Amino acid sequence: MLSLRPNCECCGRDLPPESREALICSFECTWCTDCAATKLPGGLCPNCGGELVRRPVRPADKLAKFPASTERKHRPEKCGGPVAA
Repeated sequence: MLSLRPNCECCGRDLPPESREALICSFECTWCTDCAATKLPGGLCPNCGGELVRRPVRPADKLAKFPASTERKHRPEKCGGPVAA
C-alpha cells in the first residue's frame, strides 16, 4: 500500500492525500507537479532516476482505516536548492 507522504521533497509544499498535484516514483519519493516540471531534470526522480507519475488518490472512506503517512522528507539539495548543513 502506498504511504502517501505529506509533502514535496523539493519545496516542502503540503500534498494531502486527496491532492492531484503529487507525483511519485516507484520508491514513493514524492514531488509536487510544479517542482517536477521546473526543477527536476527530465521529470525524473533525482533520488533513483525513476519515472514520476501522478500519485493515486485514496478514497476518503479508506483513509480512516489506512491513513496517509505523516513522515515528512525535505531535501531541497536534490532539486537545485541550498544544500543542508
